[in-house]
Amino acid sequence: MDFSKQTGRRVIQIIAFAILLYCGIEHFDVVIMAVGFVLRLLMPFAVGGAIAFILNVPMKKLEKYLFPGKPKLDRFRRPLAYLLTLLVLIGILSLAMLVVIPELGNTVTMLMKQIPVAVRTVQKWLADIPEMYPALAPAIAEMDIDWSSVSSSAVRFVQNFASGFLNSGFGVVSGVVSGVTTFVISFTFSIYVLFQKEKLGRQARQVMYALLPDRVTEKVLSVAALSNQIFSSFLSGQCVEAVILGTMFVIAMTILRMPYAMLIGIVIAITALIPIFGAFIGCALGMFLIVMVNPIQAIWFLILFLVLQQIEGNLIYPHVVGGSIGLPSIWVLVAVTVGGNLFGIAGIILFIPLCSVLYALFRDFVKRRLKERRVPEEKWNP
Repeated sequence: MDFSKQTGRRVIQIIAFAILLYCGIEHFDVVIMAVGFVLRLLMPFAVGGAIAFILNVPMKKLEKYLFPGKPKLDRFRRPLAYLLTLLVLIGILSLAMLVVIPELGNTVTMLMKQIPVAVRTVQKWLADIPEMYPALAPAIAEMDIDWSSVSSSAVRFVQNFASGFLNSGFGVVSGVVSGVTTFVISFTFSIYVLFQKEKLGRQARQVMYALLPDRVTEKVLSVAALSNQIFSSFLSGQCVEAVILGTMFVIAMTILRMPYAMLIGIVIAITALIPIFGAFIGCALGMFLIVMVNPIQAIWFLILFLVLQQIEGNLIYPHVVGGSIGLPSIWVLVAVTVGGNLFGIAGIILFIPLCSVLYALFRDFVKRRLKERRVPEEKWNP
């Protein structure tokens, strides 16, 4: 049989791929180890790229407003924008740590001091019940409660909780210390990316046009530009949504005269950077702080949180974040649910902009196919 040169090359490629696939299946454990090794090597650069992408969003906006119409100062524009972005980020994180951590420590200490008082109050209340409710006297008399044991158990529980909290904090610190080398490499790499992003983009386009067909290269560049725009809009929208939610809590708690209004508003705004579910972390911390001041107000705070969370989750978030990335509200909720079930918090953060990219690509594909098949609009838009 007479094969053309192109057909023969295709057959060789298929045979080579089949051989590689067979070898990979036979030595699957080696393949997994090799992939893990490569991922560990590339992880600092992946983290650095993520840092550069996040910092690039506010940097681009700052560069537009620094030294407008002054070409002589162009070389100072990007370094100053980078420095300002870094200072703002460090300031926000430092403020959160300085405000939140001491209050949590004070609350744990106060809780340990209040437990014996609370136990004595409950003991006195139970002792007074037979006088107030004679019918319950036999049942109360049958109760044999060792109040000193109850008090000791409660104190031990709080101490264990505080110890576990501190140990987890030390574990986090030790993990950060052990990974400091990776962070330094990632951070250094992000600086190079941010200061040479135009050059790197130009080199990437050169490589793609040199190795890939023009049509494939243009499609890849189009998808990359769309992804960059959507992910940047997602970060901006997420920050706006977090500020809105934190402000709502500060105003509502101030009106209702609840304690720690500003502190809890800041905590919820920071934790709300995790889409949809992050605010629940802030709610738990807020209740923990309020319950020591007024347990009844802690219950009202939970009710307030549920109300504001429904407003935020069903009205504000889909419109602010979904609108900023062009994804309808219903698909924002779907993306959060699917991403959270598959990959946890990372999935929640990544799936919203990822689904927005896929939605935009599929929408363009459908419109192009409708145009190619000459389907009139009245058929699909009655």
